[in-house]
Order: sequence, then structure tokens, then C-alpha cells
Amino acid sequence: MQPFDVHTGLVVPLDRANVDTDQIIPKQFLKRVERTGFGQFLFYDWRYLPDGTPNPDFILNQAAYRGATILLTRENFGSGSSREHAPWALADYGFRAVLAPSFADIFYNNAVKNGLLPVVLPKSAIEALFDRAAEGPFEATIDLAAQTVALSDGTTYAFDIHPEHQRRLLRGEDDIAVTERYLASIEAYEAAHPLPPLVK
Repeated sequence: MQPFDVHTGLVVPLDRANVDTDQIIPKQFLKRVERTGFGQFLFYDWRYLPDGTPNPDFILNQAAYRGATILLTRENFGSGSSREHAPWALADYGFRAVLAPSFADIFYNNAVKNGLLPVVLPKSAIEALFDRAAEGPFEATIDLAAQTVALSDGTTYAFDIHPEHQRRLLRGEDDIAVTERYLASIEAYEAAHPLPPLVK
């Protein structure tokens, strides 16, 4: 998993609340077993018209936001079913972080486990960022260690994150890597508690 330390990227505003996981990655695209390849289907019903051509009115299809890596959105992002494919799709598209006033709990945890940083900011900060987006495309710098989101004009917003989530993201550790932190203790326990012989 790619570590997250300091990231500067283009911010794309998705001015919608209660974006659920079926809107992030519709159910018909959940047939893949690997974590890659989902980015092309991200927000599919919004990105594409019924004939399969890109919807020119959808924000991600606008040339000014090509290559955006930070998603700005509204409250309760990632609600709905618990599909881990949602953060997979966002990350595969190229997003490194999502800024919102609140997230669905399961989505939040799935995002952290997959290297996507969910940043919870106060509603006032989110409103200010949407106001800034109305003026035109802009970049932001997210410093996970300092727990800040900074703009080029010096405006800075602080955010909180659980220390374990912060540690995992800074180190780029998935669940397996976290377990491996305790490998010596696991091996010592197994050596001290051998399995009984099999009964024939």
C-alpha cells in the first residue's frame, strides 16, 4: 500500500451529499476479484450518458479537473452498502484523499485500509473550500503528520484522525502489514503453546 505523507493535488468539487457506494461504483461492476480496474467505472451513472458517451456536465469530465487527486464533497460520503470496491475505485481513478464534513463509518475504515485518506473537516471549512472552488480550479496540500489541509494563499485547515489510522497511512500498512508488526509475539506464543498431536 502506498504511504501517505504530504500530498499536493488538484481539488475537484463534487457538490452532492449522501453519495452512497452504489453511486461511487455501481453494483454491475463488482465482478472483478482484484483491486484494480475499477477507476474507469467510478461514478459511472453520472460520468456517462445512456449511450455510453461521457456526460459533459459532470465535473470529472471537465478538462480543468483532469488529473484531480483530491475529492471535495458533502456530508455522509460513502453511505449505503459496505462494498470495499468504493475506495478501490476512487484510488484506482487516482484520488489520494477525500475531504468531507462526515463519512459513513464502514467506508471510512475501508478507505484507511486501502491507502485513501478520508479527511473530516468542519462544515464551515467545507463551505469555504466550495466557495474557493467556485472561483476556479485550485490545489491543496495535505500534510498527514501535521494534520492540515493548506491552500497556496496560506489558508490552513486542521483535521483530526485516529492515531492508529494516521500511523497505518503514514507507513502504508494494510491489514497484513499491521499483523506482521506482531510477528515475533505471534511466533513466541505459538512456540510456547504447541498444538497437541493429532489423534489417529
